Amino acid sequence: MITSTGASSFIPRVFNKENQGHQIQKGDHARLSSFIGAIAVADLVKTTLGPKGMDKMLVSAGPGGSDVVVTNDGATILKKIPVDNPAAKILVNISMTQDDEVGDGTTSVVVLAGELLREAEKLTLMMKLHPQTIIRGWRTALQISKNALEVCAVDNKSDEKKFKKDLLNIARTTLSSKIVTTELAFFAQLCVDAVLRLKGSIDLDMIQIIKKQGGTMRDSFLDSGFILDKNFGLSMKTEYKNPRIMVSNTGMDTDKIKIWGARVKVHSMDEVAEIEKAEKAKMKKKVDKILQHNIDIFINRQLIYDYPEELFREAGVGSIEHADFDGVERLARVLDAEICSTFDSVEKGKSSKDNDDGKQEEKDNKDKASTAGKLGRLGTCKTVKEIMIGEDTVIKFDGVPKGEACTIVLRGASTHLLDEMERSIHDALCILTQTIRESRVVLGGGCCELLMAQAVAQESVKTKGKEALAMDAFARALRQIPAILADNAGFDAADIVTSLRSEHSQGNHWMGVCMETGSIGDMRKYGVTESYKSKLQCLTSASEAAEMILRVDDIVKCAPRPREQRH
Repeated sequence: MITSTGASSFIPRVFNKENQGHQIQKGDHARLSSFIGAIAVADLVKTTLGPKGMDKMLVSAGPGGSDVVVTNDGATILKKIPVDNPAAKILVNISMTQDDEVGDGTTSVVVLAGELLREAEKLTLMMKLHPQTIIRGWRTALQISKNALEVCAVDNKSDEKKFKKDLLNIARTTLSSKIVTTELAFFAQLCVDAVLRLKGSIDLDMIQIIKKQGGTMRDSFLDSGFILDKNFGLSMKTEYKNPRIMVSNTGMDTDKIKIWGARVKVHSMDEVAEIEKAEKAKMKKKVDKILQHNIDIFINRQLIYDYPEELFREAGVGSIEHADFDGVERLARVLDAEICSTFDSVEKGKSSKDNDDGKQEEKDNKDKASTAGKLGRLGTCKTVKEIMIGEDTVIKFDGVPKGEACTIVLRGASTHLLDEMERSIHDALCILTQTIRESRVVLGGGCCELLMAQAVAQESVKTKGKEALAMDAFARALRQIPAILADNAGFDAADIVTSLRSEHSQGNHWMGVCMETGSIGDMRKYGVTESYKSKLQCLTSASEAAEMILRVDDIVKCAPRPREQRH
């Protein structure tokens, strides 16, 4: 049987149940479908690129009402929107990868991949170039771009003063496109101070971010201790010095009757009281085991009900309940403690007999005795006290064993503002920690893209064959980045890009788009600096994703699973 799939193409039916929902797209139809989907996603986030980029309002309906997110972070936008086109999903994935690997450049990587595919569409559908020819040209252009990027990278790690200035400029460049741009210098310094406290480590778990509604963005601050957004139990001490702290994840709510999967018949309220009494005795035994370890503060992941809290209060032990799991994990690391779930002490071994095996038994008993009464590792710090942030009470752990631990407290007028501030600060912290690992930096403002485009264009002139057309297309895609930056700011993109090309052809490779003057400027003077690793990851990921989409010549969609008829 022959089935028609287009105006001029006929193919035999070869797949099982093909007329029941299977969809097959072949050749140029499949390629065009991929191009359209990927370019649509790139165009969606294109307007958010750069310091003058616009925000997107994402509204999702849920059972508790609509949830609103206002952001210009590429990864957040693509994570929230529903995407059905398979090629578009590839761009969403590379944005997520960029976010995980580097933290910044999530919009740039999607926009660059979209521009590459826009150029590929012209080459394949209009000029009839084979995809493999385009890919060969792109791979050559990618290698030339990498070499040009590496040549223009600068490493100031040996000079501490210059390196700190680089970090500050990177933080300013990253945050300039975020909502905190009104307090740019303040937040850039705050992020750099937080990262430098890590002393070369890239463990972001040591930096806690807390959001507190109220005040202005300028009221945000960096605190040297670790702050837990919880309170002590009722009528307990609120300040401790050099305490022994147990961090645990255990049920402390068995003082109420919970007999799951069973039915209990009683003949009077006295028998109910006996069950409650047995449950209380069980809980008291558990609390006594905890108190045997001579602790001052007990922090639990789960709830602590009234009766165990009362027992802790009588023993003079502070209790903190329902610390969120992230908080407990991070707090245990900061306090150099282990999370406990059982509290039995190891019993001492009996004395050894006087026989040939006595020495071995004695050694075993010594090992047992050395661990007697120990469980896990208890944490400690210099002081624990309640402090006020705005109108809320929180607990601050000061002088923790992990001295690099710190907390960034964000203040703002609304929850939407605080959420976007947190995303902005997280991006800046990620890119700064990656810069500490890979210390090379490059200039921003579109001058790197122009430099790479110029290098590719110069090499394409010397290249014979159709690959030169693909290399020219690669260079045009790179030149679109400064054009989009200028467009989003409301400047004359054509005038700016032609001026930049003229400057770069004269060897002024530090010239880029200046957002302050609306023309071109020296990026060194304005301190527009970006991480080399971020640029390299963005270039590589965008090229690989565009190549993957370009190689597709068939799209086969399976039929949806039929609904089973139940009788």
